[in-house]
Amino acid sequence: MRRSIITKKLSQVIFSSLKTSKPTQQPIIAILADPLDNQQAGVHVFTRELIRALVDQGKGDQLLLIREKRDPSLDVKQIVVPNIHLPIGFASFRLFFIIPFLLRNRGVAAVFEPAHFGPFNLPHRIKRITMIHDLTPLLFPQYHRWHSQLLQKIFLKRILRKTDWVFTNSRHTSKDVVRFFPFTEKKTQHLYLGNNAAFKPTKNIDRINELGITKPYFIYVGTIEPRKNLELLLSSFKTFCSNNNQEVELVIAGQMGWKSAGFQQSLAEHPYRNKIKLLGFVAFSDLPILYTHATALIYPSRYEGFGLPIIEALACGTDVITAKNSSLKEIGEGAAFFFKTDDAASLVRRMEEIFCSNEDRSLKNQQHGQKFSWEQCAANFWQKVLEVVK
Repeated sequence: MRRSIITKKLSQVIFSSLKTSKPTQQPIIAILADPLDNQQAGVHVFTRELIRALVDQGKGDQLLLIREKRDPSLDVKQIVVPNIHLPIGFASFRLFFIIPFLLRNRGVAAVFEPAHFGPFNLPHRIKRITMIHDLTPLLFPQYHRWHSQLLQKIFLKRILRKTDWVFTNSRHTSKDVVRFFPFTEKKTQHLYLGNNAAFKPTKNIDRINELGITKPYFIYVGTIEPRKNLELLLSSFKTFCSNNNQEVELVIAGQMGWKSAGFQQSLAEHPYRNKIKLLGFVAFSDLPILYTHATALIYPSRYEGFGLPIIEALACGTDVITAKNSSLKEIGEGAAFFFKTDDAASLVRRMEEIFCSNEDRSLKNQQHGQKFSWEQCAANFWQKVLEVVK
């Protein structure tokens, strides 16, 4: 019975999607927009903001979204291909066969994959464009689950060989891609991410108190996983509290990710556990408030392809302390306070420097954060896509 229901549902999806589009002189660009429906972190933000900016720039009628769920508030053509959770590899069948089949019959000029895993099985007449956010499964396999490492090793080189254009999110990521895959050098371009207009100084002390924060605080925003180096943050916070007789808290806003057992053990054993607040995933509307009231954002990651929280916090006028590595140097240069990666003493010195400072850097920080624009990101993206499809 269940098999017949699934077959019927798939048939409805496929045949309803085979309706021909109205003839147009303008190229149709398909976006594999699954991150809108199955993620909440950086790739979701990139996909969402890029599409919104393209729509705002009048490109909505040239977009076709392939996704798991329909969003009626989004004025863009959407084909919904549900990702049915079955123990028979349906997700792979959907990605490698169903979606390519549907795209072959929609007259699209190019297909863009924003999550660096495709597109697959397309005829040569359809251009392939992919986005690489980072190469951490290859650079730091110990920070990833085994299947993520395996998929990258099996497919990434083939994807990049077949793709017509590769976008990355920073010059550093572009260098990494070309270093691992030299054949991509002439078809790779960095595309800086942007800053949502909501990220600006936003004071609301009542909301801060509702979140259980009652003291000055440092904040970390992001997923809790080994690459983010949060055990170093916990250690540095311990030293800071021991060295300074100050009322201060550490706020961690983000969901538990993979391999977080070490962090959870360090947290449980922390001598200042009562000063550390885990908020979990926070609503988008709360983020500008949390950034604005923070003493500083601390972003101790060992490697980032871009580092969105840095420009979000800066745009809110907040100081940023981050490790001097990967793209973090590139994105934060001129505004952020840097410390040596994995050097707890260096991080503590930066925390003390900012906590004791009376200098108002809010305007300077805002100006730096506002340099990164989704409007510019979308414009650069569209310009290159039109060049690729000519």
